[in-house]
Amino acid sequence: MTIARVDAIPVLYPEPNDADSMRSLLFCRIETSDGVVGWGEAITQFPEASRSAAVLLEGLSDILIGRDPLDHHALLVDLEKRSWWYAYGGGIAGFVVSAIDVALWDLRGKILDTAVSELLGGALRKELPVISSSHAFNASLEFEIERHGAYVRDEGYLGVKIGMGKRGETRLGYDFDRDVTFVAGLREAIGPDALLIMDRGQSLQWTVADAIRRTLAFDDYRLTWMEEPLEPRDVDGFRRLRQQVTCLIGTGEREFTVDGYRHLVQSGISDVVGFDPGRAGGITAGLKVIRLVEDANVWFNAHAWSSAITTAASIALSASTDRCMVFEQKPIRNPMQDELVEQPFAQLNGAIGVPTGPGLGVTVIESVLEKYRLT
Repeated sequence: MTIARVDAIPVLYPEPNDADSMRSLLFCRIETSDGVVGWGEAITQFPEASRSAAVLLEGLSDILIGRDPLDHHALLVDLEKRSWWYAYGGGIAGFVVSAIDVALWDLRGKILDTAVSELLGGALRKELPVISSSHAFNASLEFEIERHGAYVRDEGYLGVKIGMGKRGETRLGYDFDRDVTFVAGLREAIGPDALLIMDRGQSLQWTVADAIRRTLAFDDYRLTWMEEPLEPRDVDGFRRLRQQVTCLIGTGEREFTVDGYRHLVQSGISDVVGFDPGRAGGITAGLKVIRLVEDANVWFNAHAWSSAITTAASIALSASTDRCMVFEQKPIRNPMQDELVEQPFAQLNGAIGVPTGPGLGVTVIESVLEKYRLT
């Protein structure tokens, strides 16, 4: 059995969890000479990045075609050798290698009739605790507080994560008093025991003083963690912040390489290390990051805010370690989670099951990719 075909499929779709903004992804489809198909994904997010990554993936396909799909390590080494000039530090090449790596893991599982979670050494638990992860985009704070409160009260999520500085009219992260009012109301709506996470969007240019002031204020309402309160390069700012607050601090979502994560963990600025398999090296890199997290006794938080393929990869990684506190799921039905696969992921009573089917355990409906294909 050899790899016979490699396809790059960029898509553009409306994301209702982000005020129906248009988001883009790149899918990698690898098919063997026996007709087995493996799927991977790159979280490129913007059309120009998806188009660029698609060209690069197609250009690298000659390294894969004709090779044994189980020679995973050798294929990654050859990809690294080929892309050395334009892959240092990640970037577009990081997206492409991530998508290929996830597709190769999916292929391996399907060929061996084994779930990826088993290939990683076995899941430590059959299900993961789940929180809703969405943005606030309605102009009314009361509306958003009630909406997110209902995810916990009525739908069973164990908590909420709210992105600030996002699209829409809520405009969290700009006015201090309004932000505190929102967090206070949200805590009341979700109850005293639910997890509460606030995430600063990149558009919010907070100073260290801003980050400290808000985090201290949110802390009064039992904030679980504050995510990306500062730009990741501001190591000194993170240290000053952590000296003054009691909640956990999360960062890492914008790292591209294992070396980047190593420096992050060694810096001691992050209690919750965010990792995205569709951006930072796929499942193979995720395992290495988990080892760093475990050695440092901090938390691993897999990012899964794209399609069901990355969700499946993130669940497999999260189930392989006891350093995963929670798993994030978008609460509003959306094309790349709920249309893309035959059996969409769904939480029940605050838990999501670890797939047990071969490979990633998802069956992609290819007509959906054609429906949203980016031209």
